[in-house]
Amino acid sequence: MDLDFAVRHSGRQAAALTRRDVARVLLAVPSGQALVSLSDLRKELLAAGNPLSVVFWDSARAILSRIESGSATVGDVQRWLESSGTEPILLTRSYFVWPEESERGPVATEMYGRMVAFLEGLVDAGEIDPDALAAGDQDARHAFEELQERWLTTPLPDGRIPNVVVSDEQDQELFAAWDEEEAFALSELRRVLGDLPEPPLPAQDLRSAAGRLRVTLTQQGYPGNILRACAGLEDGILPERDEDLWLAVAAGIAAPISDLPDEEDAARFFDMEGELSHEDSILASLCAIHHADWLAVVITLARYGPGVLASPERIARFIADSEDIDVEPDEPEDLEATEMLFTAVTPLWAHLGIVDKAEVLTPLGWWGLPKALERAWSAD
Repeated sequence: MDLDFAVRHSGRQAAALTRRDVARVLLAVPSGQALVSLSDLRKELLAAGNPLSVVFWDSARAILSRIESGSATVGDVQRWLESSGTEPILLTRSYFVWPEESERGPVATEMYGRMVAFLEGLVDAGEIDPDALAAGDQDARHAFEELQERWLTTPLPDGRIPNVVVSDEQDQELFAAWDEEEAFALSELRRVLGDLPEPPLPAQDLRSAAGRLRVTLTQQGYPGNILRACAGLEDGILPERDEDLWLAVAAGIAAPISDLPDEEDAARFFDMEGELSHEDSILASLCAIHHADWLAVVITLARYGPGVLASPERIARFIADSEDIDVEPDEPEDLEATEMLFTAVTPLWAHLGIVDKAEVLTPLGWWGLPKALERAWSAD
């Protein structure tokens, strides 16, 4: 690694290389190679009229030595890179997170470049002191964070707010990937169900379950709050037909319709020292179950029919053994994690009559689960 490599890697001439450029170059090669090349690179930059500072080179040698010895954490390396004075902070105090470089869309790429240019201007103007950042000056770090926070939340001349447009782009990409995954899962569900016999409708069981639901959905607390949120029935207006009501609630368990919490309420999900309420934990578990897991479970139950055990432990095994989805070889911790997620599901299923008190699939569950899952994943 030499100055020519640094110029090619950064896309700038030697005299224009910033601390961030050099830091990223040093991190782009094995730490041992970077350490060996450090002195020569420093001399070449000095000859090019761009010596940087003693503090920078000392900090570079220190972090590279820690990387080589295995004592540096990812956070240590990121913090050192940020101490260059022109590297955007990966996670701000308001929980804004820049996407990984390989995952940035056009908007995030543009805004990231704008942020770097903004910080470079402040370094040139003397408003950011990289030496103080590298030395661990807390006041300098606080000011550095404030500058970036302010830039992210200040409208650009065209009216766009950087943190808003980046987050919007990420949301759009996430929704598009989610829709694609859901569409594929729905096509697989329909393909498999097309080869299975149509279960008969247990009309009396449906009427009984719907009657219980109509009472529960008017009550506060568990499970009424959860079932209303899952089905999107917070306005209190319930479908008139029992079948529509039952399927709406059963589908909501697989794909909750409830809006995300307001910003002021969402803070509780980021409080690592706090505990979620029972209802928050259940909703979080339901939202964490993958399309592939639901697909494996419902297809397996549809094949076995009434009388099969559908406990969380058994469901975890259905998923691990499924030939309908691609899964990695099961590990004990994976099975345990899946089982924990479905402990939020089976009590709700029992209230709908999908399983009985012994967690055994009922005729109503055999008839309704595939229809509910298809409803949950259908665009309409």
